[in-house]
Amino acid sequence: MKAGPLSFISFRYLLGRAKEGGRYLRGAAGGIALSLIPIIVTLMVADGMIRGITDRYLELGTGHIQVYDFMDPMEVENTKTALEGMPGLRGAWLERQGLGVLVGKKGKTGATIRATEPSFWEDPGSGRFLETIAGSAKLTGSRDVILGEALAENLGVAVGETLRIMTLRIAADGMSIPRLFPFTITGIVSSGYRELDALWCIVDYEAGKRILAPELSSSYLMVKIDDPYTGADDASYDIYERLGPGYGIYTWKELQRSQYSSYESTRQLLLFIMALIVIVAAVNVSSATSMLAIERQRDIAVLKAFGAGPRGISKIFIWGAFFTGLTGGIAGIALGLVIGFAINPLIHGLEQVLGFFSGLFHGGEVKILDPGYYLENIPLVIDWTAVLIIGIGTILASMLASWIPARRAGAISPIELLQKH
Repeated sequence: MKAGPLSFISFRYLLGRAKEGGRYLRGAAGGIALSLIPIIVTLMVADGMIRGITDRYLELGTGHIQVYDFMDPMEVENTKTALEGMPGLRGAWLERQGLGVLVGKKGKTGATIRATEPSFWEDPGSGRFLETIAGSAKLTGSRDVILGEALAENLGVAVGETLRIMTLRIAADGMSIPRLFPFTITGIVSSGYRELDALWCIVDYEAGKRILAPELSSSYLMVKIDDPYTGADDASYDIYERLGPGYGIYTWKELQRSQYSSYESTRQLLLFIMALIVIVAAVNVSSATSMLAIERQRDIAVLKAFGAGPRGISKIFIWGAFFTGLTGGIAGIALGLVIGFAINPLIHGLEQVLGFFSGLFHGGEVKILDPGYYLENIPLVIDWTAVLIIGIGTILASMLASWIPARRAGAISPIELLQKH
């Protein structure tokens, strides 16, 4: 028999009356749909959180590309001039970075001292993620300092107060000599991610050159481009072509390789666990196909009496599994996308409900995602390639699961069927 009639019969089985076996395929399709919802939501949430955290690191931390001058490590001003007018370049800023000890009311703590050009914090990409908690995020004087919110809390300091920064310099005899510099806190900022906020001590680039010893700090040019996710490698090659040898050029993927790999590994593990649920649901198609074959033995007998071979009968049930997987896949992916798009309102609504019941018994606010450690709002990111692979994989798993019962149905003797019916 041709594929058209076989697929038509299979589709009728899926839509047929419950007592004629249609309930088995529809039940299997429902199971597949329910199993796909969490995997699609997990995919969107994981990708959204990874993208949200990565964006903050790129726009506020590492930049998209960093350029180091190996010939004159502490002076990269000429490098910035050489890159002016480069196509696709969004901006370039000088930065010197080193370690220091901050002394505040509650004691002292170590921190990363970032000496940047003030215009870096005025860049639209930086402004999109940087929130000013108190004061101003602008560095107007050589004695101004901006602190991350978590760092300011640890030190117990506020805007307008004096903060002392201790750094080291190396004397001619090799001894480390501590130096103490007073700064005035002009602003407290937050990136929306506590790990960054706990490290930031931001001063003007010229102030950084004064307080950070060359041998204990690094200077580089932080570059931002139009498309950091797909164009970083090409842009780094263009920069190398323009500058020539003697420079180290590193993309954000190289700078954040360990952290990004950790995020990606976590994402893959979550998807693998969710995929096991889909596989279990697809295996249910095997049971549904077996039950359908029992219910439709009369149809099998009639088809074989009219010349249908074992292969043709098997194809009917495999087509049935295909339509079952397709229906469940479409329904599950669609519902998963709908929930994924509404994940932020759903989380905030659930927090309010849990907070209400918590207030009745214990009191206190309930946070599913604590904004002190996670993103307060999850960006919506859809990996359509992964969604397509999940959909195709679900259909193939359903067809593979139905292969054995479909072959058994095709191998049933027509005489035996005619004697029964």
